Amino acid sequence: MRTHENEPIVVQRDVKAIAIPAGVEVNLKIASVGYITQALGGSFTVYIDGNLFRIAGADADAIGMSAAKPPELPPEASEDDIKNVIWQQLRTCYDPEIPVNVVDLGLIYECTLQTGAQGRTVEIKMTLTAPGCGMGEVLVADVREKVQVIPTIVRTDVELVFDPPWNPTMMSEAARLQTGMM
Repeated sequence: MRTHENEPIVVQRDVKAIAIPAGVEVNLKIASVGYITQALGGSFTVYIDGNLFRIAGADADAIGMSAAKPPELPPEASEDDIKNVIWQQLRTCYDPEIPVNVVDLGLIYECTLQTGAQGRTVEIKMTLTAPGCGMGEVLVADVREKVQVIPTIVRTDVELVFDPPWNPTMMSEAARLQTGMM
């Protein structure tokens, strides 16, 4: 699997990006030069002109990359199959500064699937590593979008909560090892 880290890039068309860590939308101009610092979960963190920016996977072509393929469900998928795909999708959501997904970071507190007459609804409660994180709304939107593309899901509600407050013990053992918090 190709990671793209430290791969040089040239912006091939004007593209919207999110400045990290402020969480502010900016427009990166064509011909801007930089490199990829993180390419996880379909989005890209790039370093251009001394700043970090997150480029959504849907705009991967703007830096010469390919967008991730949407998830598929097996024919006649069971509720358990759908729940498994939801958790797989959640594991494709990464903090743009930390190379660990939101599940292993311990940011997902609750994820429920409900089936109704109109289709399936997913309700997620999640938190952030810090309440004032400028990237909070970006992470919430990423979680919502990644789950919403699953076939048969008609609505995804993501609630940002801060009780209980996040702490490093909520991380998976692998995440603590990877980040040196063991």
